[in-house]
Formats: sequence, structure tokens, C-alpha cells
Amino acid sequence: MADIGGHAIYKIEDTNMIYIPNDSVRVTHPDEARYLRIFQNVDLSSNFYFSYSYDLSHSLQYNLTVLRMPLETLKTETTHTRQESFDIFEDEGLSTQGGSGVFGICSKPYEKYVWNGKLLDAVKNTVHRDWLLYIIHGFCGQSKLLIYGRPIYVTLIARRSSKFAGTRFLKRGANCEGDVANEVETEQILYDASVMSFSAGSYSSYVQVRGSVPLYWSQDISTMMPKPPITLDQADPFAHVAALHFDQMLQRFGSPIIILNLVKEREKRKHERILSEELVAAVTYLNQFLPPEHAIIYIPWDMAKYTKSKLCNVLDRLNVIAESVVKKTGFFVNRPDSYCSILRPDEKWNELGGYVVSTGRLQTGVLRTNCVDCLDRTNTAQFMVGKCALAYQLYSLGLIDKPNLQFDTDAVRLFEELYEDHGDTLSLQYGGSQLVHRVKTYRKIAPWTQHSKDIMQTLSRYYSNAFSDADRQDSINLFLGVFKPTEGKPHLWELPTDFYLHHKNTLSLSQTRRSYTYWWTTGVLKHLPLPFDEVTCAENRRKLTVKKFHKYEEEIDIHNEFFRPYELSSFDETFCLAMTNSTRDFMPKNVGIDPSPFTVRKPDETGKSVLGNKSNREETVLQRKTAASAPPPPSEEAVSSSSEDDSGTDKEDEGAVSQRSTPVKVTDTGDNTKITENVVQSTKDVYGLNLSDVPSEDDLTIYARFVQLGQSQHKQDKSSQQFCSKHHLDRVINLIPISSFSQDNIYEVQPPRADRKSIEIFHAHIQAGRGNMQPLGKDDFLMYREYIRNRYM
Repeated sequence: MADIGGHAIYKIEDTNMIYIPNDSVRVTHPDEARYLRIFQNVDLSSNFYFSYSYDLSHSLQYNLTVLRMPLETLKTETTHTRQESFDIFEDEGLSTQGGSGVFGICSKPYEKYVWNGKLLDAVKNTVHRDWLLYIIHGFCGQSKLLIYGRPIYVTLIARRSSKFAGTRFLKRGANCEGDVANEVETEQILYDASVMSFSAGSYSSYVQVRGSVPLYWSQDISTMMPKPPITLDQADPFAHVAALHFDQMLQRFGSPIIILNLVKEREKRKHERILSEELVAAVTYLNQFLPPEHAIIYIPWDMAKYTKSKLCNVLDRLNVIAESVVKKTGFFVNRPDSYCSILRPDEKWNELGGYVVSTGRLQTGVLRTNCVDCLDRTNTAQFMVGKCALAYQLYSLGLIDKPNLQFDTDAVRLFEELYEDHGDTLSLQYGGSQLVHRVKTYRKIAPWTQHSKDIMQTLSRYYSNAFSDADRQDSINLFLGVFKPTEGKPHLWELPTDFYLHHKNTLSLSQTRRSYTYWWTTGVLKHLPLPFDEVTCAENRRKLTVKKFHKYEEEIDIHNEFFRPYELSSFDETFCLAMTNSTRDFMPKNVGIDPSPFTVRKPDETGKSVLGNKSNREETVLQRKTAASAPPPPSEEAVSSSSEDDSGTDKEDEGAVSQRSTPVKVTDTGDNTKITENVVQSTKDVYGLNLSDVPSEDDLTIYARFVQLGQSQHKQDKSSQQFCSKHHLDRVINLIPISSFSQDNIYEVQPPRADRKSIEIFHAHIQAGRGNMQPLGKDDFLMYREYIRNRYM
């Protein structure tokens, strides 16, 4: 699915459950088959990802800073331990003296985003580490942005939280531990793919979060209403659950924490506004105990109201918010600012926040976006923030001269498609349908057919929420270990609600009570704005271990993992060629003199008018294979690449086909004279320059001499081939040299001459190869005696 610095990220395609003990000792339980069916309702072949050598549960900033810590600081504390976990730097680690092993630093996976952690807990201390493979759930997509042939990989990774996970109406708000529903961490990674190395390459990333409003609230779906009323389940005057949630964010992301609240502010009947009022009160209460420079920033914006207004452009307002957010948080890049940025700094670049270190920049703080469902409005807002951050990332890598990207460019279209796939996937997982409102909807350029699709998606979402969400919720609870079958206790399907499973404080009273004023974890404030998880301290060092590997071990051999030298590769199946490409899929057919992906195109000037689905891509591959294996057409038939009689459907399909694999049509023999104008493109369209229609007289004279010379050199009368007399050849080929060239030049090369002794040595070597050894002479004995004396005496 993606490649990050040579580390491959895979998607689970199929799974199989194997009963390990022998069938002869197997004792079947009457309820085991039903539990098995519920467990298998979690489709592991749908958006679950893993990597053998890259830790997907952590961000790129964590992997490139914490895991690059000097090895000497950890040897005394962690070498004796044998905890087995991920390591992404074992192939680039420090070589041991006098051996072929390498040392690498690995960390515990971040448990919140690991979905099979509970399943592996029972065996991780008894089996070899090769049996442990941690998986994440969410989305992973990668596209190639070609900037004048320079490959830039744009990667989008979404990590769905395994805490308080579930479906749309059954999981709202937060639980007693501060984990919120539909919490997803989205990371966009940008790097130059021409250098596949974490130490020598250029990498950048930006992280943002979405999640439900961190309060005790729910919606009753028993009334069968499209919008069930919002209910606050518990009074929380001291913002206890919000404090737990923001404490987790301060530890992982640092400060500032920015909340972008998109719920409705003005309503005839109080519905979404209930959440806004409670959230404002909670943030106000928590901020009075934080230092002002690290306070939580709250940005309310009624996106639905501005969408209905004809005087306001929604995306323009979101772009202003995005600029202010990115300037406050900054972003991660693993290289210092380029000299041109220091020499000619941009005004926006000087205002950029974050944390500047000698090796680059660190992102401090994060944007947390929410609406009621955290689906449609949230995805559009995250896209605008990601688009703004993408401009800064491209600028930091020296790829654009201004940190600004405009709509209707190939780069933004590619990024928009990634975010729409990202939003559709997350919406299907949580809401049961794809996105209803997309970026084009808020730009008000969506076609009229989009309205009917929106209605169908709304109906699909309503049906899923009403009839299938309960079964999906039971499957998630069983898979994540929230519910564990126990003899003598009610079964999963007998529980009237799972509220008590997710809120553990209802079953037992906590012995410790958190402070109402010092609501953060000890040590967090001391290191702000840096995240506590990434600072060097004793607590974090205990999470790290040192592992030793053989440098040619399969798990860490990045060269063989990426290039696969022992496999027969097919170009159509090679990932780096099959991924979405800005030049092939978005650039117009006639580029002219401006192939830059940052040039604004007209809406109809694109190589991909509709999002390319799987069927279109498979059709492209099939056409490419067919064109490669088909016999050449007869010479008397006219070949045409397009026709004026094509239907509208054919034109749309043509847009999804690669420029390299344009299907060829062979017309009938009766239409020989009917050749379209598009068969031969002008040199202006292809090369971007005009050639003169008529060559100059000097060029024509040189060309005529060249043709005459070739004709006279190869001319030979067939009737007199058997009489090859010297007089006849002198009469036919009569070439007079008009220039004199010295020996051993580009026009005439003399073969080197070997002396007699060298020829004799060569012949002796040939005879020795055939088994014919020549007798040794006196000189040979003297030379051998001298060699023995110098070598052994």
C-alpha cells in the first residue's frame, strides 16, 4: 500500500484461523461456534495494515527522533532486557566491531492504535518475536507527485483508536478514561523518493486528529429518527473526562492543543449547540490552571451556517484558519532550513511555529477537529489544513518558491483524491456509508448528479445505523478484548448494553482520585511545548530497548525487500509504477511548455476527470497488455487514436487511461482517406517549440550529399553479381576522400598491435587450457627459484 524510506507497508488481504492443539484433545463448547461467528464479523481484510520493519503506531517524527537517540545512552539500561518490538533502523544502525551484526533501538508500540494488542498479550512472553505482528486499523494511501521528473511521494496514514471504538450512534462522547469515540490520528508524510534512506533522505510530516466531543453524551436511536436528540448522560462540573483526554494529547503531541469545533451554533431547537456550550465550559475551566503560553486554543466555527450563505466562501474561511493553525503548531522536517530560505526568507516562513533544532523542525501541538459525527465537515476541514501544511512541506524541501498551493493544480487534485479516499474509508468504518458532502460540494462545483448520490449515501448510512450497527459493535467488543467470555456470566448477546464494559468506574470505585486543579500528568508541563513522550527522561528510556540483528537478516534487509532481486517482476504489478501518478493521471494530454504540477489548470484540462476506481485501473492494465500482445495492423488500414463519433462515455473512459497506453482503433479499409487530425500531433504540442516548415538550402545540400553517398556505396547491379571483377567494382564504387583524419579518432580506429612475446604467451595459455602443457625453460626455473627464496626463506 505504501513505501516509507524503503520500509513497505502492507494491507491484510486474507486471514485464516488455525486450531493449534490436536483435534483428538479438542473439547468443543456449545457457544464456541457462535462466538467464532461474531469474532469473524470483524473483516480483517478491510483496512487493516502492518509493516515488518516500520512502527505504524507511532508518527514519523517519533520514529526519526526518539529512535535516532545515541546508542551509548541506552546500553547501560536496556541491553540486558529482551523485549521484542519494532525497529526501523536496524539496517541503518551502528555496526558491531568485528562482526556482521547491527544494533538498533526499538520502542513499545503505542497501544491506543494497535488493534490486536489484547490478542497478543497472552502469547507475547512465550513465543518468538517473529510471531508478533502488530496491526493498525484506518487508512493508508500513497501517490507520486512528479516535479519535472523528480519523484515526491505523498502518503496519508490514518490510525483509528482501539479505545472506545465502535459504530456511529452506539459510541458517542468519551468514556471514563478520556478515550473518545471515532478518534483518528491522520498523518501526511512527504519525502523525496530519489533517496531511500532515513539518514540521507528528506522527510517531512504533519499530524492532526479528529474525535468526538470529549463529554459524557449519547443519542437514543430507539426512536428511529434521522437525527436522534443529544443527551448529556452525566454532569461533569470539573471537566474530569475532558481533563483526561487533553492530558493524553499533551503527552503525545505537546502544546498548543487547538480545538476546531464545527458544530452548529444557531438552531431553532437546541441540538448540536448543547455540545458547544458544555465544551466551552470545560475548556475554560481547564485553561485557568495552565500557563497562558500553553493554554488550549478553542476555535468555534459554524460550518453549516456559512455553507448555506451565498455571500461567504467556506473554503476561503477555512484556509485562513488553516494558516493560523499551521503557524502555531509547525511541522516536522528532518533537515535544516535551506540556505535560500535563510537568504531570501518568506514572510509566512518567518512566522512559522514549532520547535527548531539543529537537524530540522519539530511539530509541537496538534489540531483537534470535531463536528457531531466527525465525518463530512471534519474531513473537509482537515483537507484544508493538510493542503496548507503540504505547501509548507514542499517549501521546506526546496520544491516550490512560495509556501502556497492553489486549487485546480495537479498537486492539489492528487492530494484531494487522497483525502476523499481517506474520508470515504473512515466514514464507512464508523457511519456505514461513504462521505455525503465532499470538497467539491463545499466549493459548489459538484455536478448535479452528485445530489442523487448524496441522497443514496444518506439512506445507506441510516440503514446501517438502524439495522447492522449493533452486530458490528458486538464484534468489535469481542475482537478488542473489551468483552471476555467467562463461565457463569452472561454471554455477549445477552447484555442489554455495553456501557458497563467501556466505563470501568461503574463496576469498581477507583482508589486514587485525580486533582481537580493539577489535572495533567507529572512532568508534562516541565517539557512543554515538546511532547512528553519524545523527551529524554528515565520513564521514556524504559520504553526503549536495544536489539542486535544480522545485517543480512530478511526482516531488516531493505534492499531485497524493496527491489526483490530474486523475483521476476512485472511492471504492471510493481507498486511504484502502479500507484497514482500526477503526470499520468492528472496532467492534461497536451501539456505544452508548462508541465509543472503547480500550474492552475482549467476544470476540464485534466487527465482524470473522475476519480479512478478499481475497474478503470484494471481496464487500463488490460488495454496495455492487449496493445502489447496484439499483432501490428495491416499497412493499408488507417490508424486512429480518437474519433469524432465517440460517445461521451468513451471520452470519460479515455481520461482515465494512461498516456502511455492509449487504445488504438483500426478503421475499415474503405475509410483509408478518412484520417483524423489528432493522429499526428504538432511539434508545438509535443515538444513545446515550432520547427520551420522548410529547411534551409545548406541543410538540403548536406542531406542530398548524404543520400547520394549512401546510394552509391550500396549500389550493385544484380545482373552482374557473378562478375565481381576489380574493374567493375572500381567503376561502381568510386569514392574520393575529401577529408583526412588522423589515426585513432572517432572516425577511424586502428586495432592495437601485440608484440611477438605477448602472442606466444597467449597461445601457450590457450594450449594449457586444452591440456597441452609446454616444457619449462631455464628462465622459468630461475624465476620459480627466485620466488621460493623470497617467499619462504
